[in-house]
Amino acid sequence: MGETCIPRNPRRIIVLREDTLANSLALGVKPIASVFAPDLPLPSYLQGKVDGIESVGGYEAPSIEKMLQLKPDLILGNSYYSKNIYNQLSQIAPTVILNIPYPPPSWKEQLEELAQVLGKEDVHQKLMNDYWQRIEELKQALGNNRHSLVVSVASTNSQYGIWAYGQKHFSGTVLNDIGLQRPPSQRGDFFYVENISEENIAEINGDVLFFLTWAPDDDKKALEKLKQRPLWRQLEAVQRNQVYFVGTHWHDAAIFAINMIVDDLFKYLVNTP
Repeated sequence: MGETCIPRNPRRIIVLREDTLANSLALGVKPIASVFAPDLPLPSYLQGKVDGIESVGGYEAPSIEKMLQLKPDLILGNSYYSKNIYNQLSQIAPTVILNIPYPPPSWKEQLEELAQVLGKEDVHQKLMNDYWQRIEELKQALGNNRHSLVVSVASTNSQYGIWAYGQKHFSGTVLNDIGLQRPPSQRGDFFYVENISEENIAEINGDVLFFLTWAPDDDKKALEKLKQRPLWRQLEAVQRNQVYFVGTHWHDAAIFAINMIVDDLFKYLVNTP
């Protein structure tokens, strides 16, 4: 969106995306304010970490007036939500628009770009070293089984039916790093596929199925309805009793969320009888 002179060691940062907030905290930088998703609870990995961080509203219409009052020395926006208000933001403080379209870039790219902006490359390197160490430990624990185990990732939504997640999805990159196999419908350089019909539910079949659960009541009802269907009960993972319902952190790019995905993989693939 233009050139910006970023202050050294900014102290009063406003971020306009929850993933950016989480990654800033992981990099050792605590913003003074952030947007928050209005209809969803705070992610579990942020609970207890945001005390003292003010809200400037929701993603789509953050309060310019509130940001002006807070006198930030740096604003971190994103290309999906913030590009239309860039001129207003840049009059308040130096503004960096992080390149996060939808579907977004990988969580690794997002973390690296933010670390460069904040001058926290050393902390970023440590976070990535810790991640790769955990991946190696998981590989060792799984042994050769990881080369044949087919892992499916899916969800259902009251509005858009069944979803399956590809290798560009945040969870997909973790599964790739481990070397786990994916169903044919989930192999490829894509983020997700939506509107899979119940008749084609076999597309989410696998030895293991991680089913991402959403908070809204309508989506919970859609899941309960799906679980009553005969075709659901025919899925191999269902028959093997290896369907694991996991939280919305599987949707997030924050390094905290990625580590929670690794926790889930240890829990369900290594430690579950």
